[in-house]
Amino acid sequence: MSSTHPILGQLILGYAPLIDRQRLVMASRLTVLPQRPELRLSGSELLAALADTFADPTKPAVLNVLSESLLAELLSLALPAHLWLEVPSFMVAEHAESIAQLHRQGATLLLKGLPSSPLAPPLGACFKQLVLDLDDARLRPPAELKAACAGLPLWLSGARGAADVDEAFALGATAVLGWPVDGAYEPPAGAAAKSEIQADLQVIVELMSRVDQAEDIDRIEQTLKRDPSLAFKLLRYMNSAAFGLPVEVSSFRHAIMLLGYARLKRWLALLLTTASKDHSMRPIMYGALRRGLMMEELARGMTEADMRDEMFICGLFSLLDHMLKQPFAKLLQSIPVPERVRQALVDHSGPYHPYLALVRATESESAFDIRDAAEALMLGAEEINHGVQRALAKAAQLE
Repeated sequence: MSSTHPILGQLILGYAPLIDRQRLVMASRLTVLPQRPELRLSGSELLAALADTFADPTKPAVLNVLSESLLAELLSLALPAHLWLEVPSFMVAEHAESIAQLHRQGATLLLKGLPSSPLAPPLGACFKQLVLDLDDARLRPPAELKAACAGLPLWLSGARGAADVDEAFALGATAVLGWPVDGAYEPPAGAAAKSEIQADLQVIVELMSRVDQAEDIDRIEQTLKRDPSLAFKLLRYMNSAAFGLPVEVSSFRHAIMLLGYARLKRWLALLLTTASKDHSMRPIMYGALRRGLMMEELARGMTEADMRDEMFICGLFSLLDHMLKQPFAKLLQSIPVPERVRQALVDHSGPYHPYLALVRATESESAFDIRDAAEALMLGAEEINHGVQRALAKAAQLE
């Protein structure tokens, strides 16, 4: 993604997954806020800026625009079918004609918040889902909440942590917009501490250790051959369009020759964080991959060659404690990582920690948190937003 759009310097972007009851990620949600409330932004420019980010028409994305003027303009434009637009209920009456026209054109519209009075059936039929904030849903008795949905499937937004996600589904949501993690992993009270990494991931950890120690290629290959499915997945990642290697990688030995041990670590790190067979981990793997890719994008201007790969691993591993159910201080005793990555994940210090804080802020979809983290790094909105865009686009290519 090499194109630039001036509008990206005037926006704040955040993102979150849309999670179904089986904990599969159905789509990405992009939250768009103006840098300043008085800014008048162009809907057509926004769609042009997002065209590369959400280029695959088979992968839907939810657009949550927190600017009334920008959203009003978007309602007057032809929307790509795979961009699902949230429309606040207070805007529906004023823009009823545009909403009906978009519906006739095949656009997917989501009603955001409960209207003050029931919508006329033809207008209500223009919406596919009802999106409510989890805090609002909590205030309503279950029967009242069900009646208020007026037959529309319910999505609840604002989940922060596994307990919130579980509660949202218990309240009747068919999908949740938010994150099943909140902060560092803490073992449940009274639970015995895990002492080992699960068996299906042991081969990857052993490979990482052998690569870290620069062992003989034959010994590393023999380790990988113990799990052919991992070998296949590793080669698939290496040959994906997202990472654009100049030639096709045909074997693990070829990969080592082409990349060297140092860069090979990043591929094994990616494999470790996407190898879980537990479906409940899918939203966490979604987040980890995007964190790694965004950290890598933010490292583009760094002069030290190793820092880009290390930043990728730092973001990628930042949710590994939740995946493997171990705190980082214990987990990283068995998984080799660069010292600067260890500092960020265990000590919450070092050069990578402020970047990780910025990535977490984009997940919060909070303008205040994003601005605060950006100012700490003296990064501009356009640079950050390009990082968000590239991370989302590359992750979609890998999945």
